[in-house]
Amino acid sequence: MYKKEFKYADLIGVPFKNLGRDVKTGLDCYGLVHEIFRRAGMEIGEYYSDCSDKAKINAILRREVAKSSWREVKPNAAGELPVPCLIALRFNSPPGVVNHTGVYIGHGQFLHTRERIGCCVDRIDSIMWKRQIVGFYEFVGK
Repeated sequence: MYKKEFKYADLIGVPFKNLGRDVKTGLDCYGLVHEIFRRAGMEIGEYYSDCSDKAKINAILRREVAKSSWREVKPNAAGELPVPCLIALRFNSPPGVVNHTGVYIGHGQFLHTRERIGCCVDRIDSIMWKRQIVGFYEFVGK
């Protein structure tokens, strides 16, 4: 299990922007994931999908897992995961349909962004999120 160091405090409060990939103008959920992994020295694939296109978002994640860019991981005995670690979530979607992503940053917390809220930190065990988590994924390369 790895732990890469990266800074993220400057991202908290960055506004949500559909298809956003610029920390100055706004990020969508995958734009934030991409930025965090870049800061951790890991170049992950770039994908664009309108935040309302649940089917496309789900298909992108499933395709990347299938081609072995990402490996599903479970928390260890101490409840920790690799840092950073992609969190696949469903938000107002049927069970198993991924339409939101975030990044596990350690100590039970994850960073993500949402419309009208922007980039924020939440707990993976919170009432709001624990039932929305579809899986945790470690980046293993392209």
